[in-house]
Amino acid sequence: MKSFKFAKPIVLMTALSMILAACGGSNGSSGSEGKETGGNAGDSNKPVKITFLNSKGQIQAAAEEAAKKFTAANPNIQVEVLTVASGQSPFERASVLYASGNPATLNMLDAGDIVKFKDKALDLSGEQWVKDLAQPNQLDGKTLAFPFAVEGYGLVYNKKVLDKAVGGTFDPSTIHTTSALEALFKKVEASGTAPLIIGAMPWSLGNHFLPIAYASQPKGDVSAFIGGLRTGQEKLAGNASFNGLIDTLEMMKKYNKRKNDPLVVTAEDIAGAVAKGEAAITFNGNWMISQLDSVQPNGEYGFMPVPTSNNADDKKNASIPVGATKQIFIDKTVATAAQQEAAKKFLNWIVYDAAGQDFLVNKASILPAFKNITLEPADSLAKSIKTYMNADKTLQFGANYVPGDHSKMIGAAMQKYLGGESDRAGLAAEIEGYWKNVK
Repeated sequence: MKSFKFAKPIVLMTALSMILAACGGSNGSSGSEGKETGGNAGDSNKPVKITFLNSKGQIQAAAEEAAKKFTAANPNIQVEVLTVASGQSPFERASVLYASGNPATLNMLDAGDIVKFKDKALDLSGEQWVKDLAQPNQLDGKTLAFPFAVEGYGLVYNKKVLDKAVGGTFDPSTIHTTSALEALFKKVEASGTAPLIIGAMPWSLGNHFLPIAYASQPKGDVSAFIGGLRTGQEKLAGNASFNGLIDTLEMMKKYNKRKNDPLVVTAEDIAGAVAKGEAAITFNGNWMISQLDSVQPNGEYGFMPVPTSNNADDKKNASIPVGATKQIFIDKTVATAAQQEAAKKFLNWIVYDAAGQDFLVNKASILPAFKNITLEPADSLAKSIKTYMNADKTLQFGANYVPGDHSKMIGAAMQKYLGGESDRAGLAAEIEGYWKNVK
C-alpha cells in the first residue's frame, strides 16, 4: 500500500447468479442496465446487481470469494468485482468509469482521493457501522466513505536478529530517541549483522518517511503546518521536527547496508535482506509482510518508531503512522436506490457477519477499523500495529493527507538527499517550493 484519520486523526477507514470479473472489465450494469433491473429500494425480492471496484490487487481472489459468499446469503444481490489495471491508479480507474457513464457502485480508493469524489459519494453517516468505528472518519462533517484497510509503517525489524543483538528479548518501546536507535544499530553491528537497509522507492521516501516531519509538529496540527508551507509562512530551516527527522536519516545513512549504492535498492531488496537476517531493520509498512513471508515463512517481525529528537518524553517519538489507507464510497450519481441499498448491505455484511469478518481479517489479512471485530490479525506486523493503536501511540498516515504527486516530486527530492546529490538546505528548498505550487 501504500496509500482513518487514525490517532487523533484517522483519516479514516470500510442474485440470482454470482458473476465475478477478475479481469477488471468495465462496469456494465451499475448504470442504465441497473436502472432496468434494480427494482425499488424497499423491494428485497427483486434482483439487483452491484459492482465493487477493488484497488487492492493482492486481495482480488479473496474479494471474489467474499462476493460469492455474500450472494449465497443474499440471493437477490449479485456482486461483480472489478480490478485496477497494472500501472493504473485507483483514482484513474474510477475516473475512467465515471467518464464512461458507468461508475462502480462501490469504489475502493486510496484515502487521499476520497475528497476528489465527495460530490459523487453517498452520505453514510447514518449507517450502523459508523458508531463502531475505532475513530471518526469524516469529511466535511459527514461519513462519506467506509474505512476498509488499516495500515501502518515505521522501522520494520527482524525479531530474531534483534533478540540476538540485545542478548535477550528486544523491546521496541525502548527505542524512543535518535540516540537510542543508534545505540541499537551499534549492538546489531557488533553482533555481526548489518543494522539497516534503506529502500530508495520514491513512494516510501516521499509519502511515508518525509511526512513523519509533518505529523510530528509540536501542536500536532498537520493541516495548519501544511497550510503554512503553502503560504510560505513555515520555513523548514528552523523547524525542529523536520531537522530532527533529517538528523535521524543522516544517522541511518551511516549504518545503511547499501550506503555505497543507496539509490538502486528496491522493495524486494529490503524485504529479502530483512527476512534472511542479512539486515536487522528497514523502513516500510505492514504491506511488506507477504514479501517477507515469501522469503522466510516462519519469520517474526515488528515495528518501532522513527524518532525525531532525543526527548524521551515526547510521545511522538514512541508512535508510528497508522491510517485507513483504503476507503470505499458508494456512488450516488448513477446507482439506483436499490443498488445503493444493496451496497450498504454488502458493507454491513463485512462488519457484522461472521463470514464478512473472516474475509476481512483472515482471508484478506486486513486490520479492521471497527471496534466490534474481535478477530485477531494473524501476521506479526499487523499485531504490532494493533499494539500501537491500543496504546494510543499513532501519528497521521502520510499518504492520506498529501497530494497525489507528493510521492513523485518529494520522493525524487528525498532520493537526491539519500544519494548525497543534495544537502539539507537544498532538500528544504525543494519541499517548500513544492508546497507553494500546490493548487
